[in-house]
Amino acid sequence: MTKAGTTLAATATPTSAVRLPRRRGIELALIVLAVLLCVYGYCAVGLAKTGTVPPGAAGYGAGLGVLALVAHLAVRVRAPYADPLPLPIGVLLNGLGLVLIYRLDLQTPGDRAAPAQLVWSTLGVGLFILVVLMLRDHRVLQRYAYVCVAAALALLLLPILFPAVNGARIWIRLAGFSIQPSEFAKVLLAVFFAAYLAANRNALAYAGRRVWFMQFPTGRVLGPIVTIWLVSVGVLILERDLGTSLLFFGLFVVMLYVATGRTGWIAVGLLLAVLGAVAAGRLEPHVHGRIEDWLHPFASIDAGQGPNQLAQSLFAFAAGGVLGTGLGLGHSILIGFAVKSDFILATAGEELGLAGLCAVFLLYGLLVERGYRAGLALRDPFGRLLAVGLASIVALQVFVIAGGVTGLIPLTGMAMPFLAQGGSSVVTNWAIVALLIRVSDSARRHYDGQVAP
Repeated sequence: MTKAGTTLAATATPTSAVRLPRRRGIELALIVLAVLLCVYGYCAVGLAKTGTVPPGAAGYGAGLGVLALVAHLAVRVRAPYADPLPLPIGVLLNGLGLVLIYRLDLQTPGDRAAPAQLVWSTLGVGLFILVVLMLRDHRVLQRYAYVCVAAALALLLLPILFPAVNGARIWIRLAGFSIQPSEFAKVLLAVFFAAYLAANRNALAYAGRRVWFMQFPTGRVLGPIVTIWLVSVGVLILERDLGTSLLFFGLFVVMLYVATGRTGWIAVGLLLAVLGAVAAGRLEPHVHGRIEDWLHPFASIDAGQGPNQLAQSLFAFAAGGVLGTGLGLGHSILIGFAVKSDFILATAGEELGLAGLCAVFLLYGLLVERGYRAGLALRDPFGRLLAVGLASIVALQVFVIAGGVTGLIPLTGMAMPFLAQGGSSVVTNWAIVALLIRVSDSARRHYDGQVAP
């Protein structure tokens, strides 16, 4: 065979012969690094507060390491081509959250949250393992779109039957445990939105009537999904869960934009968000109060009543400077009852400084970026929309919470993914990471339309 023939034969090698790197070794190395960083933080808190290494440091490190190792083995067996970054990022953020909650527990001995958070984290990793092992193909979820939306609406309605907590009916409290159903509902709604928009993307993008610069779909196509969205947001407003309402609204707009490719939906979404915020601020006293606190964060100090939560949070960020005061050496506990949940980012900002806070945001940014990348690599519309929707849930939560505690936007009351105290939140976030692992495995396994060896 001539040299030209040899070259032609080489270029004609089918794509299926390309052996893609599995990168599980990289994932394992990153997991070990994440566990070591968390154990170091745990020890640093003990040394700062008591001058000795905490007696439970070895148990904490061993427990976190075993959970991460079992999760890694599940990925190695069932999703060998998955992205190697989401799992280590989840381990590091979850471990850092446990360290921060433990550090705050030392100043609130009557309200210890770290043990319960560790139990919920274990359940979350267990759910991650279950999803990775049992869900062999993400496209199976498309068949259960209407089951998911029915379950989501039922979960959203359930807290109405229980007493309000801090003015909001978003919790279910039974036998000493509390569950926030809306955390699970957001994943189920993301599955429904992805399935419905994937099935009707052409009609949404091209059918209907044109008004000014927008091509509006027909009511028959857009009506069902808008109805589901309005019902879910309406229930959340009734329950005063305005943070999750904002999350659902943003998720709906982002997925509609991705499905249609029309930037006009972003403009419409922003306009509706502004109108909704103005209406809520004028009609709902609770929201009006938060807007006033946002506009005048130091008004309570001027009135001689001391700093409110937002002002104390801003003081914590300012005290941290660039490098922070060091783990265990801050005073963010002065923020009050929400310091372990809504305002835990203030503790990270004060004790890790601007550098540590930027590192935390980079971890969230990497997790979101890997979700978007997996979605863009997929050929099937449902998987693409699902990956984008799940990654957008994390992105929107981080923006809403970080913006609230830093004074960029009014406070809404949500849990920072993985970091904040909240069992429902950490379990749901592990489910999101598991689904992103499954989607990324499919994206790389079906390389250029061919199944990789």
